[in-house]
Amino acid sequence: MLTKRIIPCLDVKAGRVVKGINFKDLRDAGDPAELAESYMKEGADELVLLDISASEERRGTMARWVQAVADRLTIPFTVGGGISSADQARELVSIGADKISLNTAAVGDPDLISRCADLLGSQAVVVAIDVKKKGKSWKVFTHGGNLETSLDCLDWIGQVERMGCGEILLTSMDGDGTKEGYDLELLIEASKRTSVPIIASGGAGSAEHIAQALESGAQAALAASIFHYGILRIKEVKEHLSDRGISVRIGE
Repeated sequence: MLTKRIIPCLDVKAGRVVKGINFKDLRDAGDPAELAESYMKEGADELVLLDISASEERRGTMARWVQAVADRLTIPFTVGGGISSADQARELVSIGADKISLNTAAVGDPDLISRCADLLGSQAVVVAIDVKKKGKSWKVFTHGGNLETSLDCLDWIGQVERMGCGEILLTSMDGDGTKEGYDLELLIEASKRTSVPIIASGGAGSAEHIAQALESGAQAALAASIFHYGILRIKEVKEHLSDRGISVRIGE
């Protein structure tokens, strides 16, 4: 049985972790390096850090806090936001990131996925997909959830797998920050389209929500609000999952 992963997500803006609802109304949640280290000590399997700032100086800012996080962690972490070239991706890996996450730039240039995979290996390339339900399908959004594209989510999932990504971070914008549960229908349908591991994102409000996501096709569950604001501890989540018969790394 494959071990499922619990992954706290840190959205970083202007060097601080923030969290909102439906990608809006952002609140400060702390220092990236300090939070990252605390989650590692609590038993997180991995971390995802996303630079959501659109500043022209994004790359330099990113390098500073990525280095600070890398200095404190011994677990894998993924960095995304503003990566538009394989060289940028390689730079982030060189200063400590284990994986990079592509989103907006990959939609504009799908070959970027292949270039990064060729340079770093597929295992180091995550494609983040932000979606909203539109009728009976899900549409892909870019630019931090501000721009709707014509892409159908399930079609895009198939394409990014063919381009060589090693993992998909699938976020339901409808569920983001609501604590009302993941979009299980989305996860079930997405898992039918790909053999690439899916990280469920958007809507975690309880350990039960996380269990449902992992039982609906996700290989990992990402959460932010419930961890940032102390609603749940990672240990509590893993104990609940273990009791449900879901294989997780409990730690020593």
